[in-house]
Amino acid sequence: MQNFALQKNCKAERFAHSALHDPRPNKKVVMQQGQATQIIHAYRQAPWRVQRQWIGAFLLVVVGAAMVAALYLDVTARAAVAGREIQEMRIQITTIQRENADLETQLADLTSTAVMEKRATDLGYRPVQPGELDYVAVPGFALPEPAILLAAEDTAPTTQNLPAEYTQSLLEWFEDRVKLGGLR
Repeated sequence: MQNFALQKNCKAERFAHSALHDPRPNKKVVMQQGQATQIIHAYRQAPWRVQRQWIGAFLLVVVGAAMVAALYLDVTARAAVAGREIQEMRIQITTIQRENADLETQLADLTSTAVMEKRATDLGYRPVQPGELDYVAVPGFALPEPAILLAAEDTAPTTQNLPAEYTQSLLEWFEDRVKLGGLR
């Protein structure tokens, strides 16, 4: 039995040793080499495949450049449209400002003293003579302030509460030191 076990071990060692140093090539390596030679052979037989690849790469570059150009043109067109709209709005603002100035001029003309006096005489009013005017005093009545004065705030200068050290001049400070008899 022992002899049989030794024979099995010897056969296993020979098999392992023969697998490491097998003179026959591995099937995978042979297939990969065969595939590589077939691919090379196919390219040599059909140069139009290489040309197709070059044309495809060139067309890909052209399509990419066209997309970038289209994007640039889109952004430029939008900027031009926005610029034109801004110009139109500025023209509109200028027109409205001129119309406002014209209306203010018309209002000033209509409310001028000469025009108001003429309108009053046309309506049958006449200027008041000095003896025709009577004033009535009402006790406790205070005249309301005009709206224009109410809108304006009276900003009186505020007094600042600064320590005396910050309000004295150098000469005043020196005089105080001399009176007190030197430095404290």
